Amino acid sequence: MAEERIIDEPAGIADPGEVAVRPDDRVDDERLDSENRLKADYVASVRAALEAGDKGAVYDLVEPLHAADIADLIELLERSERAELARAISDLMTSEVIAELNDYVREDLIEALPAQAVATIAEQLDTDDAVQLIEDLDAADQAAVIAELEPETRAAVASALAYPEETAGRLMSRHFVAVPEHMSVGDLIDYLREQGDIEHDFYEVFVVDEGFHPVGTCALSWILTTPRNVRLTDVMKRDQTLIPVTMDQEEVALMFQKYALISAAVVDESGRLVGQMTVDDIVHIISEEAGEDALLLSGAGDGDINEPITDSYKARVRWLLANLLTASVASSVIAQFEEVIATMVALATLMPIVAGIGGNAGTQTLAVTVRALATNQLTDANTWRAIRRELSIAALNGSTVALVIGTIVALLFSNPLLGAVIGTAMLCNIMIAGFAGVLVPLAIQKLKGDPAIASSIFVTMTTDSMGFLVFLSLAVVSGLVG
Repeated sequence: MAEERIIDEPAGIADPGEVAVRPDDRVDDERLDSENRLKADYVASVRAALEAGDKGAVYDLVEPLHAADIADLIELLERSERAELARAISDLMTSEVIAELNDYVREDLIEALPAQAVATIAEQLDTDDAVQLIEDLDAADQAAVIAELEPETRAAVASALAYPEETAGRLMSRHFVAVPEHMSVGDLIDYLREQGDIEHDFYEVFVVDEGFHPVGTCALSWILTTPRNVRLTDVMKRDQTLIPVTMDQEEVALMFQKYALISAAVVDESGRLVGQMTVDDIVHIISEEAGEDALLLSGAGDGDINEPITDSYKARVRWLLANLLTASVASSVIAQFEEVIATMVALATLMPIVAGIGGNAGTQTLAVTVRALATNQLTDANTWRAIRRELSIAALNGSTVALVIGTIVALLFSNPLLGAVIGTAMLCNIMIAGFAGVLVPLAIQKLKGDPAIASSIFVTMTTDSMGFLVFLSLAVVSGLVG
């Protein structure tokens, strides 16, 4: 009985939701360019057919496209045209097309569909893709769609939605192969052959005990090259990487990268096997996290061209207002040296150079630090080494830039002292920039914040204000101005 319960586990083997993209599936005629992007004149012809109300022409134009290209076409159209296109090609709007759509575009289309239609699409998808489809709906629409799902799918989706966003529990696939540990290799091969519904790709078989806890894995290559009479416990790999359902997706991606994983088991709080993560999931996560960190550094929100204008406005304006406040700090520094600047106009000409180069140097260090924190290269164990490294680089960069700018200014203004002052100020500000570029994201992380969130604003404030302060103070102290 234990064997049947384990092998027949509902989450064990299930249908896939994705169709592999093959080169011969692609449309490589007048619709796509050499980089497999839809041509502008083709998109224009679809738009013209939509405007003319010729649904037949629209269908004929779109029907040869691959699902991914149909999704691209929908995204390229204006928001008001997308629903009209979807109605014209209703039977081409498969789950594969929906899964390929940008989040904002998919949300618009899904909200326009009845709950039964959304449930039908969700039933065709892998659980992780179905969850992604449903999770962005408001609570009432979510409940309506879930109520229309088949009981097994409904339970899986509800279970996934119970986990926080961007965790393994939300993203894992519930389609995997799990077998009891008392099986032999021959038993396993026969079992797999008997399962007519194994259509999804898998890279290893999970071996579980009677409590459905993973005790090892068998790679397909081992199964195919091992005699039938060998027991799985004699050939399986006992050392495995287990992913808790509550682990953040970024940490999951780091584990795959660190241990060179192709797939890994996901376990619940009791250590029971509930799903798996595969490397194709990780590719999406890495791409998403990299883009997210780059945009957070600039305070640009999601940075998606399909994001509603009001959402983009709200995401960006708060950081612009914050930048306005930090810029006032630099202005207050300048205000303290009004008389000095009036004495020598050249100082006003050269001030932006000191601040600008310092800001660029700080942004370089900041980018390296944020990436090191995101990939766990920078931890408490090597913080001071990282600071020393960046200060050393800053010293070398500062010396080089200081020598160049000092020489140019001395010759241009026929004033060696002015050249020495700006060169010294440049060296100091680049050193300050290197220090701030490390400390600002570290401080934000210590405060339990995201070190990528608009750190550049505070680094720029530091390099601007300190650059002005050092440059103008040196001008006074050196006797360059009275």
